[in-house]
Amino acid sequence: MKNIGLIVFSLFQLYGVAQESKKINGVSFVASREEVVQEHVAEVVRLNANHAAIMPFGFIKEISSPEIIFNTERQWFGETAKGAEQYIALLHSNGIKTMVKPQIWIWKGEFTGTLKMSSEANWKALEESYEDFILTYARLAETAGSELFCIGTELEQFVMMRPDFWKSLIAKVRKVYSGKLTYAANWDEYPNVPFWEDLDYIGIDAYFPLSEERTPTVALLKAGWQDHKEKIKSLYSTCSTPVLFTEFGYRSMDQNAWKPWLVDRHEEPVNLISQANATQAILEEFWTEDWFAGGYVWKWFVDHKKSGGEKDNRFTPQNKPAEKVLREFYKKY
Repeated sequence: MKNIGLIVFSLFQLYGVAQESKKINGVSFVASREEVVQEHVAEVVRLNANHAAIMPFGFIKEISSPEIIFNTERQWFGETAKGAEQYIALLHSNGIKTMVKPQIWIWKGEFTGTLKMSSEANWKALEESYEDFILTYARLAETAGSELFCIGTELEQFVMMRPDFWKSLIAKVRKVYSGKLTYAANWDEYPNVPFWEDLDYIGIDAYFPLSEERTPTVALLKAGWQDHKEKIKSLYSTCSTPVLFTEFGYRSMDQNAWKPWLVDRHEEPVNLISQANATQAILEEFWTEDWFAGGYVWKWFVDHKKSGGEKDNRFTPQNKPAEKVLREFYKKY
């Protein structure tokens, strides 16, 4: 009996290690006009994904405006609180964990990292509006049982110029939400974020420049990662907070790893191999590291059958070789 007990205990230990090493194999689940149905979520399951980022939106009319408009009847269903709840419930029923990641859209697509106010009064107004926005969705995340919550995405100027506000916001979120917290820093912003030690994950939108080649090989891309990787690992070593790629992905076009952050209508020729290679390189380079928690591929549309495809040069891996790369690699973890 003693030997049987030792065997059972050893198996329990091994199972615990396996569970701890499991990665966040995520998709950025794009908000749609309608409710999601089982057919939509089935494709996420088929990808071997175990996490999905749910992204309700707030809108700012212009770069200098302090008011965030959110959860209105004019928004798409998936961009609202009701939509986020419905998405989370169906994903959870399929065994997919979630991260609630409220995001801001500034009119004309202005980069959120440049959002800053010209007066103290406007800063205070922005802070009040942003706090309302974030706490609304933090409470929703708690009620819906979402496992992760992201307190902001690519807000470099806001973060750097108002650090005390963000420290206070994190404390307020902790009071209404019991899950794990992160912030999604842009790839060139993350070293300067002042509150990583207050969060559970260092969140990075991983659009790092790797190569100017039209179709870089996996080996070339992995070589391009080395300097970036060492700096990321160094930050982890400093604050002992695991790293999470809150977004990662590449467009299926020529030179997609040169400026991976491009989201305009830049029409380089479709290059499916370039996207697949870049996807394979980032997975192989990071998913094996014990200090790395995983990531959410950018981006995954609800209607899988009509998304992506061989003529599409956008970010989604759907119905492209990159999808197969993700499916096979996610299965390992």
